[in-house]
Amino acid sequence: MTEQPVRVAQLSCGPEHSGVQKEIYEAASMVNAEMFFPDVTLKDIKKAYDEFGLDARSGDLKLAIARAKALVDGAVDADAVFIATCFRCSEAAIVRNELRRYIHNNSSLPVVSYSFTERTTAGTLLTRMEALTTIARRRALLAREKQVGITLGVDSGSSTTKAVVMKDNEIVGTGWTPTTEVMKSAESVVKTALEEAGLKMKDIEAIGTTGYGRYLIGHKMKADLIQEELTVNSKGAVYLADRQHGEATVIDIGGMDNKAISVQDGIPGTFTMGGICAGASGRFLEMTAKRLGVDITELGPLAVAGMSRNVPMNSYCIVFGTQSLVNALAEGHTKEDVAAAACHSVAEQVFEQQLQEVDIKEPVIMVGGTSLIEGLVKEMGRLLQTEIIVPPYSQYIGSVGSALLSSGFLKEG
Repeated sequence: MTEQPVRVAQLSCGPEHSGVQKEIYEAASMVNAEMFFPDVTLKDIKKAYDEFGLDARSGDLKLAIARAKALVDGAVDADAVFIATCFRCSEAAIVRNELRRYIHNNSSLPVVSYSFTERTTAGTLLTRMEALTTIARRRALLAREKQVGITLGVDSGSSTTKAVVMKDNEIVGTGWTPTTEVMKSAESVVKTALEEAGLKMKDIEAIGTTGYGRYLIGHKMKADLIQEELTVNSKGAVYLADRQHGEATVIDIGGMDNKAISVQDGIPGTFTMGGICAGASGRFLEMTAKRLGVDITELGPLAVAGMSRNVPMNSYCIVFGTQSLVNALAEGHTKEDVAAAACHSVAEQVFEQQLQEVDIKEPVIMVGGTSLIEGLVKEMGRLLQTEIIVPPYSQYIGSVGSALLSSGFLKEG
């Protein structure tokens, strides 16, 4: 039986004029989603605009406000909401954020907001669309709180590939390696995880894959679950942190992109991913460690011992960030202070570029390989003025989420 399309309401300003609208439609079609624009009247537009209280001059933004109100009031049926505005427009950014918050706080609709450029492609939008439709389709699966049976989760990331074997709600085997050839890296970590667990591949009852190589690995391994990393990572984070009930915020600073996810009772509500430049990612911290002549595992303790305010640094662009590193060392700043400044710079850029797109709710959970860099965790906690939770096995977050969710395909008991 063919799965019904997910109806995604679009609230936007400008994609049809920049050539991005066709990319939105293409990304939606790839995940069996149907984009539509909620119908409203001129009277609805004026009433909603007056009530909302934002002084938006753009007619498209006024229309977006009216459409958001129609969704919240139940005048229009939808399964999810996609809000898109041009990244160059500050007025649109304000309206986009307020609409995202308004819908999230006043309805149960999953919503993602995105600032596009004229170079935005369907490939860029795909993960966001996939996550949005997954939340709409699989709420029962995402609400899962316990792993059952013997399952395997594989996370093929941009920098590293990880695998986790779980048995009856416990992690019994792990594997980790730098990502080179996608399948060879996956096979290597699976072998390591199985050996640690004392199990064979024939013992595995369900498999889940995530990350950039999820489709290739998933098809080769005949996975039960092939899922994008936004929903998988958020589920794995609240599971490991034992925060599956109530609100939480998940932050994952990756090697190529970053994710910030607002979670309610284990289910993602709003989320954002990406990053303007690698200067706001784990890649910049790897470059910093190399420049300082230390292993990436040593960068965290080094940064904790330093004072970030002693070194001015701009990692908004990875080129300028590297220049700041060179200049700081040439001026005689200590390795400790430079490491602390690099961690602060990455945390600050993530805060400014992405954490404005989600409502930060405590507890804040940091996951992924960079969560093991304690200097970065310290700087993020200082910026958010809260204690950051780093759960055990945080670097295996995608694998854990995949193993947990794939067990939903097994019959319990």
